[in-house]
Amino acid sequence: MDNRANVTYITFCGHVEVHKYRYLYFLIMFTVYILVINSNFTVVGIIMIHKNLHEPMYIFIAALLINSVLFSTVIYPKLLIDFLSEKQIISYPACIFQWFLYYWLAASDILLLSIMAYDRYVSICNPLKYTTIMQKTTINIFLISAWILPACLMSVGILLIAKKEICTFYLKGILCNTSILTLHCVRSRILNIYGVLSFVTFLFLPFLFILFTYARILVVSYRCKGVRRRAAQTCLPHLLVLINFSCSNAYDVLLPRLELDSPKIVRFIMTVQFVIYSPLFNPIIYGLKMRRINDHLKKLFFRKV
Repeated sequence: MDNRANVTYITFCGHVEVHKYRYLYFLIMFTVYILVINSNFTVVGIIMIHKNLHEPMYIFIAALLINSVLFSTVIYPKLLIDFLSEKQIISYPACIFQWFLYYWLAASDILLLSIMAYDRYVSICNPLKYTTIMQKTTINIFLISAWILPACLMSVGILLIAKKEICTFYLKGILCNTSILTLHCVRSRILNIYGVLSFVTFLFLPFLFILFTYARILVVSYRCKGVRRRAAQTCLPHLLVLINFSCSNAYDVLLPRLELDSPKIVRFIMTVQFVIYSPLFNPIIYGLKMRRINDHLKKLFFRKV
């Protein structure tokens, strides 16, 4: 613990030979951060500029990519500062705030993926009602809910965590995620209930809903040959993003709670690949697999001079 002006500081202990490779780490992560911002905003810009992409599906894709940039901004600047610092520390209030932003945006991601699954379900299974259901007002309600609802639930988590006394001032990781619970002197039953409630509300139930919608799409696609190609073109990118999201978050949620004594280097590599891989994966998948977006990208980068 480092007390400065009555502020409690937490030390990140998950870095591997940071003093030896700090400039290499900084260069790699800074490059990746720039790539994340450019790749995501390139696709978002294309969606905003071209009127033929002003459809619900592409609007939701843009929202998901903006979320990726916000999520990266919660993580990367602090990591870059830590790489160049003598001590990798963070104040406890700032750590709680990072935890809040981290899981708020992660929960927003799964809700946006659920909305996108519903959009594809209506488009493919009820095409005649699509324009009636997916109106501008409905889209706005979906988007606002995807950000407001997780923020409200995560705000409760801040209050619960802030009230807990901490006895450990060292985190095994390199950022403030679920590992923040290991700082508390005593495990809280209320916090455990809150964690289960959050898991069910913002991961388990949306995941079941997504599986249900895609199962229905699969049934309709099997019965109607005419919609198979359309379903494959629009649903495959969403499924790939969902699988990537699920695997990444399963590691993030389960590892600290299971308290597995994994080697430090393994934790470090898994965390780094999570913060690198996920934000870069979405724009690449949507840029390559969504035909309309891909066509505009080709025109942008490969047009004749």
